[in-house]
Amino acid sequence: MMTQVASPMDVLLAYPGPWLCWILPIIGALITPLIGRVSRRAMNLSAVLFALSAVLSASTMIPWLLNGRWPGDVRLMRWVVFPDRPPLEVGLLIDPLSIIVANVVALISFLIVVYSVGYMHGDPCLPRYWFFFLFFIGNMLLLVLSDNFIMLLVGWEGVGLCSWGLIGYYYRDEKEYWVGGPPPTPMYSPSHCGMKAFIVTGFGDVLLLAAIFIVYHYAGTFNFMELIASSSSWLRYLSATPGLLSLTALLMLGGPIGKSAQFPLHEWLPEAMAGPTPVSALIHAATMVKAGVYLVARVSPIFYIGYWGLGLSEASTFFIAIAVIGCFTAFLAASQAMVSLELKKALAYSTISQIGYMMLALGVSGLNEGVYTAGLAAGIFHLISHALFKASLFLCAGCVLHAVESIYMSDMGGLRRVMPITHALMLIAALSLSGIPPLSGFWSKDAVLHSCLIAGTPLSTALFIVAAITAAMTFFYSIRFISLTFYGEPSENIEEKLEEGHLHEAPAIMWTPIAILDILVILIGLIAILGLISPAWSPEHFLEERLSHSIGPIEVMTHGGEAPAIMVPSISGAMLLIGGVAGYLLYLGRKVDARRLVESSPLLRGIYTFLWNRWYINSLYYLIFVDGILSLKDALYRWLESAVLDRGLNYGVPRLFKGLYHELKRVQTGVLSVNILYLIIAYLVIFISLLYLFAGGV
Repeated sequence: MMTQVASPMDVLLAYPGPWLCWILPIIGALITPLIGRVSRRAMNLSAVLFALSAVLSASTMIPWLLNGRWPGDVRLMRWVVFPDRPPLEVGLLIDPLSIIVANVVALISFLIVVYSVGYMHGDPCLPRYWFFFLFFIGNMLLLVLSDNFIMLLVGWEGVGLCSWGLIGYYYRDEKEYWVGGPPPTPMYSPSHCGMKAFIVTGFGDVLLLAAIFIVYHYAGTFNFMELIASSSSWLRYLSATPGLLSLTALLMLGGPIGKSAQFPLHEWLPEAMAGPTPVSALIHAATMVKAGVYLVARVSPIFYIGYWGLGLSEASTFFIAIAVIGCFTAFLAASQAMVSLELKKALAYSTISQIGYMMLALGVSGLNEGVYTAGLAAGIFHLISHALFKASLFLCAGCVLHAVESIYMSDMGGLRRVMPITHALMLIAALSLSGIPPLSGFWSKDAVLHSCLIAGTPLSTALFIVAAITAAMTFFYSIRFISLTFYGEPSENIEEKLEEGHLHEAPAIMWTPIAILDILVILIGLIAILGLISPAWSPEHFLEERLSHSIGPIEVMTHGGEAPAIMVPSISGAMLLIGGVAGYLLYLGRKVDARRLVESSPLLRGIYTFLWNRWYINSLYYLIFVDGILSLKDALYRWLESAVLDRGLNYGVPRLFKGLYHELKRVQTGVLSVNILYLIIAYLVIFISLLYLFAGGV
């Protein structure tokens, strides 16, 4: 449905909320640092109010979601006019997908802004922090609400730029802000980490840009709704070239894989922990890493129509690739979280893993004609659930790190008695991450597993098995980081801080936003229980019903394969039991000494080393793309610049002409008659040459 209104002002007055929710944070980004010149308190209040304005503006779209009467494609004005092509217009796509994600982004960003007031108190560079933070929020909301690829790219690159500024916030690279280690494991400075994120995600962006222009060449439009409506014609045209549709699908996934830190472009995310903890929560919970999931969900109807509506087998590449990549990434990152020593890095690996679950659900949605809405709803449901509990986890981690002044869990322990509120809040979020009923994470993760099972293909069944094993690993590493942080005997670092009296609970301004997030986690879980009695209350059912309208002109089948209702919860329960028992024995109950167990077995020691070194993927990337390029630079300097340019041009050419000069000066006698003879000979040579050329021309 497209809404056309007479003038830009009419559009703004008719639909103020969707426009203001991304415009106001950008205005706030420009104004708030200026207010800081007058008063830091006023600057903090300004940042909170502008973030709140995004929440209030986004919330005006919720009634459309509930009553099923969303505006659709709302176009403001012409932006660029192309010859023989439809014009590029400034517009917003207001449908269930964008309304849901925009509200998630706005709400969680606002809570993180409130938390930041306490966490960043006294920071001398706070104006720069608020500028990047609010600009980030505005660009993320623009990305979500855009109705065409070009406007989406503006928000997409704006988010990437802000992530560089926020991850590298401590750009002076003081040692206390480095991440990694402990030595001899490499450590990385904040500026290095920010640049790493910018370059790795930028590589994916280049692939995405290539896909967009291929699509535009064949479809003649950047608008999402027009691409879906006309897909039956331009997809056939594109698929006439063998392999091109598959290539376009893979290129299209390049951007989401980079932004959402999926294999093989996932290695930037652990180093993103160099930024302040609220930045980690912002990037890893509700915003940047969700951008890739959102884009996959936004363009998936095109490939669904191509595969199931038009019978173009190459369109299935899109779903197969993202399902396999998502599932493998979930397992890969979970295995690394099991051995991580840094608290925030363990949570970062968890984010990569949980994003993999979302990608898996979106991928299996296209493996069976009747599973599309179930897979799409499961992916978005887990996006919402993960945004809540992972924001809570990161903000709790910030409270802990703020108190203990160390990034390593080995410097923690026994904090339950000192920080009881933080402990309770982080425990709830960790249980939701693990998929413990009745919290939201249980329902959303089971929805992902259920979508794999009902897809009913050999591939989806294999992916289901890997995803179920990953669920056991998730519960194991959740018990591990909770136990190492809050239980057991206090470390020497904690003992010293207790003696000094510097260890205490976080202030209310920091734990109150976390409490709100946990309340929402519990509330969604309770609503899902009601959904067992009445499907109308089921969040999954609600999302399926609303998102089924995103496919456009092709009717979506909603009856995939069947699976016994108890099957997925039973398998999930078995995996939780396996992960829980292992976690209890090694960390919570301390029945087995984990360090001694690993050191006693060469096999376990080898596995631990492999996981600790991140499957050697990060090392391989540095070897090829960092050390390799630096070595190439040195070789080029030695052989090209030094040997050829320096010795050859800078020294060789002058010496050549100097030698010629010394040889020629011998024939220069200085006698006038001899010089005149040279001139006569030269003129004769020129005259004979011209005469020969003239005679040859005739």
